Amino acid sequence: MQKRKLVITQTIEQKHIDQIKEIVPGWELVTGKEKEIWQDQLIDAEIIVGWRKLMEEYCFSPDSKLKWVQTWSAGVDSLPLKDFDANSILLSSANGVHAYPISETILALMLGLTRKIHTYVRNQQEKTWHHAGIKLEMHEKTIGIIGVGAIGKETAKIAKAFGMKVLGVRHSGKPEDYVDEMYATDKLDAVLPQCDYVVVTLPLTKDTNRLFGAKQFIAMKSSAFFINIGRGEIVVEEELINALQNGEIAGAGLDVFEKEPLSTNSPLWDMENVIITPHTSGSTEYYTERVIEDIFIPNLKNYISDTQPSINRVNFSKGY
Repeated sequence: MQKRKLVITQTIEQKHIDQIKEIVPGWELVTGKEKEIWQDQLIDAEIIVGWRKLMEEYCFSPDSKLKWVQTWSAGVDSLPLKDFDANSILLSSANGVHAYPISETILALMLGLTRKIHTYVRNQQEKTWHHAGIKLEMHEKTIGIIGVGAIGKETAKIAKAFGMKVLGVRHSGKPEDYVDEMYATDKLDAVLPQCDYVVVTLPLTKDTNRLFGAKQFIAMKSSAFFINIGRGEIVVEEELINALQNGEIAGAGLDVFEKEPLSTNSPLWDMENVIITPHTSGSTEYYTERVIEDIFIPNLKNYISDTQPSINRVNFSKGY
């Protein structure tokens, strides 16, 4: 009888391999980043950890044994969700693994823009001693967190250490700790004029695609800063550029863009009021540990006990 098979398309530590083998002792475990290690194993895999685009021809074929995929990323907008649904394949994401590093990046961008750190770095490179007109403080200002999931919650918690008023926007409008006022998504345009900082932590779905455009930037304070660590396609980039050039908002901290890498021709590179990071806000030394120990292993225990994985189960109708 053929062994049940689990394929992990990442290189993981031996301690994690041992932990997984304890849960599924009779299974064949295949691990490693290189395609040559796992490509020929896909057709027989019951569980895959770490989705790759080239897997579709194997995993959606009539001979596939695949029942569950645990992604290595938090976002699932690039995955063929309709095919997963049509083939009754469970899908769980790595949502939440980024809460600490991304919330730290959000606060770094907010502080950097407020205290002109990016300007002083440029001055340092040119050996220029200049005040740069610094005057703003972040304490006791108002932050609007658009998308209060794991990242938004952690950001709200940290914002409270600065005595900030925290406004939240989420699909359900359900209250959350550290959020002073929560609004449903249809109230977004009423929230924006109240904020000194607007932070986008949303996933990309059909509802959030191009959610932020000229109308939203005009609604914001001219003194407000815009931070996007969600997905680039949530913002109409050309209209963001116009808003920055026309002084409709004070500045932006951007980790994601409509097309990546960001074109060298983009005006964003040269703007004094913009800080750019190359889609790295989620990078952390603890990434693998959190995916395996906090998400996959608890889900695997449920799966083996005939209980479906419950952590970060993707709702195909919602797209996340």
